[in-house]
Amino acid sequence: MAIESINPATGERLKTHREMPRAAVDDIVVKTHEAYLAWRRTSFGERAQRMRKAAQILRANAEEYARLMATEMGKPVRDGVAEAQKCALGCEFYPDNAAKLLAREPVQTEARASFVTFNPIGVVLAVMPWNFPFWQVFRFAAPALMAGNGAVLKHASNVPGCALAIEQIFREAGFPPDLFRTLMIGNGRVESVIEHPLVRAATLTGSSPAGRAVARKAGEMLKKTVLELGGSDPYLVLEDADLELAATVCAKGRLVNAGQSCIAAKRFIVVDAVRSEFEPRFVQKMSAARLGDPLSNETEIGPLARHDLRDALHRQVEQSVQKGARCLLGGKIPGGPGAFYPPTVLTDVRKGMPAYDEELFGPVAAVIAVKDEAQAIAVANDSVYGLGGAVITRDVLRGERIAAEQIESGCVFVNDAVRSDPRLPFGGVKDSGYGRELSGYGIKEFVNIKTVYVAS
Repeated sequence: MAIESINPATGERLKTHREMPRAAVDDIVVKTHEAYLAWRRTSFGERAQRMRKAAQILRANAEEYARLMATEMGKPVRDGVAEAQKCALGCEFYPDNAAKLLAREPVQTEARASFVTFNPIGVVLAVMPWNFPFWQVFRFAAPALMAGNGAVLKHASNVPGCALAIEQIFREAGFPPDLFRTLMIGNGRVESVIEHPLVRAATLTGSSPAGRAVARKAGEMLKKTVLELGGSDPYLVLEDADLELAATVCAKGRLVNAGQSCIAAKRFIVVDAVRSEFEPRFVQKMSAARLGDPLSNETEIGPLARHDLRDALHRQVEQSVQKGARCLLGGKIPGGPGAFYPPTVLTDVRKGMPAYDEELFGPVAAVIAVKDEAQAIAVANDSVYGLGGAVITRDVLRGERIAAEQIESGCVFVNDAVRSDPRLPFGGVKDSGYGRELSGYGIKEFVNIKTVYVAS
């Protein structure tokens, strides 16, 4: 099998890589394990020095990495620069905090001494997606390596150049050459890597079916997993919302990465009392985004990552319209090359339509009308997913109450669009997965939480 990168804006084949044979994969895993055995004995100070160097490399080469992302998966260059800089922030947060987050925790017992330690577990397999091809990897790798682990990366098959660039960043930063390695293999080979006795855990960001497959195999092998899966984030626009703010936040949340994000806003649950005022404002904000060449600094929305993804999204739109949704904006595949899809707004969306029931992975917004706050919360939770969400209201305490107590998801933002942050835990519930990345919770996912009891 060949692993190819194809420019989604032009259809140009950029590079073809040979898939690694089984022996080469096994050799990499063994070498990464050997590198881990030495790395686990290093101090947090030594690890921090190298991780900060990785941050410097990311900042110094952000434009280069942005162009790579643009050509491999269509991300506009200005968004790619921001992504590289966010990776650098992650590579600075953990050097500043890992020693404190993983410090021994004393526990008062009848023993002379008792405490909890947090030790690395070994080689972790990371199965990562194409939509944030740098950030998804670094938000796993920075805490995992700072905790003393090794890592092997199976990246999405359409971004092999990004995978190799990330491996090179860690090498240039002074990490042991085999501590972080890329496996150039297809999806069908993931289970065999999980089976390798020196792979101790796995993390996956991707679809719910992919998460189930990894969890099933890892469960069979008794290996821990962290899964960050799909999402259909609800944004609640309540009757007391600032509608200009609501339209801005909702459009921002829907159009991030051309809508190709698990935590992109997808369902816009609007109370009837303000729907007629909200919709035209929302359509205006959505239509103002500039669609075009991802290599242009003026572009805000590039193509979708692949033509098949664009075509699947369009089918969801067409089927929703056939079932009674109205299209207020977009909804047509543009002519010309590339996997482009315009910002699209559907309204009168109801249960039984793809726009209500399924994840829309692209710049398509589904407006769902409700009568009041109680129905808005019920509709928000009427989903198999539970990754993120937002509440927009002038009553901040009301928004805080709904966010903290009533929305079934891993994070809820009040009066702002959802995003990940190295300082805050990130992950979901229900079909959006389990476990947490980032913050102190993320760095403790792949450690042995060990009790030490000293009687005398």
